[in-house]
Amino acid sequence: MAGDKTNGAAEPVFLIFGKSGWIGGLLQEELKKQGAKFHLADARMEDRSAVVADIEKYKPTHVLNAAGLTGRPNVDWCETHKLETIRANVIGCLTLADVCNQRGIHMTYYGTGCIFHYDDDFPVNSGKGFKESDKPNFTGSYYSHTKAIVEDLIKQYDNVLTLRVRMPIIADLTYPRNFITKIIKYDKVINIPNSMTVLPELLPMSIEMAKRGLTGIMNFTNPGAVSHNEILEMYKEYVDPEFTWSNFSVEEQAKVIVAPRSNNLLDTARIEGEFPELLPIKESLRKYVFEPAAAKKDEVYKAVKEMRGR
Repeated sequence: MAGDKTNGAAEPVFLIFGKSGWIGGLLQEELKKQGAKFHLADARMEDRSAVVADIEKYKPTHVLNAAGLTGRPNVDWCETHKLETIRANVIGCLTLADVCNQRGIHMTYYGTGCIFHYDDDFPVNSGKGFKESDKPNFTGSYYSHTKAIVEDLIKQYDNVLTLRVRMPIIADLTYPRNFITKIIKYDKVINIPNSMTVLPELLPMSIEMAKRGLTGIMNFTNPGAVSHNEILEMYKEYVDPEFTWSNFSVEEQAKVIVAPRSNNLLDTARIEGEFPELLPIKESLRKYVFEPAAAKKDEVYKAVKEMRGR
């Protein structure tokens, strides 16, 4: 596999695009922890000459692409910033993949699994998950639309591993982009089981995937699905016994958001084949999120109360 230097004498050298982003920051922490050699790219990915300059300057064996636009405060932003979304999520991503391909460098692309939605062929609670080979069926948001397009195009590059991230979760229950933080802040949530990505467990595996030279598409989630209510019940169990919330329907939710949201279960046979130790979603949540939260319950309780303004 072009770009996989780990079987030879060369030490892997990682180059991170998206250095100021959430996943980019977490990758830096993980690579430091591993004692790995890495650099931070300065180029905007849609600027091909700048990308080439970074590649030539740092001479990576592996590129980690954690850049792109998800929108602030959420994906609704992309509905009114379509050109910016195209530049970052389509042109930039393809430019970086192309430059890496021409130089035989492995690229890991942190994409999204929010390009699928439950339907008649994949019903809720059926246990049937979308596979890596399935064609995306959700383009309800412009964000998901661009991500589905770039996934379809980038799979032609034999040096790229695309990781489908979903509803990413970390241990910090006050970090604004943490999926759990988002639903804790709401008075009302929908209650649909979804595949999710527990980053403390999965991100280190993504670095190992890069070292192994894996390519193609990988559903990058923990096995199984968990509902919003089940997560909030865990929060109630581990942190705040008095915590309350209520549910509303997808139709009611649609009245307070601009773009529809994706809900799905992704098949995890491929990632489980590579990492048999990967925990099911509920076990992973307990180990990597709620048990650490319970260990500092008073601190977490106070921080969440302040965040919610109550």
